[in-house]
Amino acid sequence: MTNFEKTIITVKAVVNAPVEKVWECWGEPRHIVRWNAASDDWHTPRAENDLQTGGRFLIRMEAKDGSFGFDFSGRYDKVELNKRIEYTIDDNRRVQVDFSPDGQATLITESFEAENENPAELQQTGWQSILDNFKKYVEGLSTIQTLHFEIAINAPAEAVYQTMLDKKHYEEWTAEFNPTSRYEGSWEKGSKIVFLGTDEQGNVGGMVSRIKENIPNQYISIEHLGIIQGDQEITSGPDIEGWAGALENYTFTSAGKETLLKVDLDSNQEFMDYFIDTWPKALNKLKSICEQ
Repeated sequence: MTNFEKTIITVKAVVNAPVEKVWECWGEPRHIVRWNAASDDWHTPRAENDLQTGGRFLIRMEAKDGSFGFDFSGRYDKVELNKRIEYTIDDNRRVQVDFSPDGQATLITESFEAENENPAELQQTGWQSILDNFKKYVEGLSTIQTLHFEIAINAPAEAVYQTMLDKKHYEEWTAEFNPTSRYEGSWEKGSKIVFLGTDEQGNVGGMVSRIKENIPNQYISIEHLGIIQGDQEITSGPDIEGWAGALENYTFTSAGKETLLKVDLDSNQEFMDYFIDTWPKALNKLKSICEQ
């Protein structure tokens, strides 16, 4: 990058994780949507990433209040597994990212051509903040793990999407988790939604959440904010450790007459075995409903 004519800005971070894990979290969309933000009032509702030479990426970045957003997109010029990524943003600025392993740690060095609209110091601060957020995310994965499930459904994506969210059908397929499972609220982007269930003692519990993204027939992202105990919504304190900020994402991909439904969700260790056992049952129930 020393031959670039434009101003080059460099940011760095040492991530306490092996380079293989760092590379995975850097490149996979299910991870990107969890760390790609410079501050708490911004987020990445969706990401598309074909991490190979010649592949393209599109990362949607938005203010959480919906006041502003933009697509960060471009094409990969060179990809060396676990070593280097070079890409060109669609505004023709070039970026290079180097991954240097050091035992169980990885040094990330990210250099980019500055744009002309904002001061270089501001740009450096923003890119460094995102990189620091990435470091925080990767190093926190020891307590939270992203689980992945998928199923092929013999129905169009529109039908699967509508059936999954329909209030009556939602209660049917999520009954695999709890016979009284239900939701209250809206699936519109930015809306509050709560997921409820009643235990054998008659106590109501569940999750208070918001819809981070909803692209009809393509993608839904749910951000969990806290838990519900009786008539209380708890969104701070030790009771919600591991839940606040957890994501539950659904991707609908058309494949001929079928739809491949992918589910990626965060789980703590306590619920991991339960989810691994129950989610396939719930998805099979949804498949059965859609194919009736």
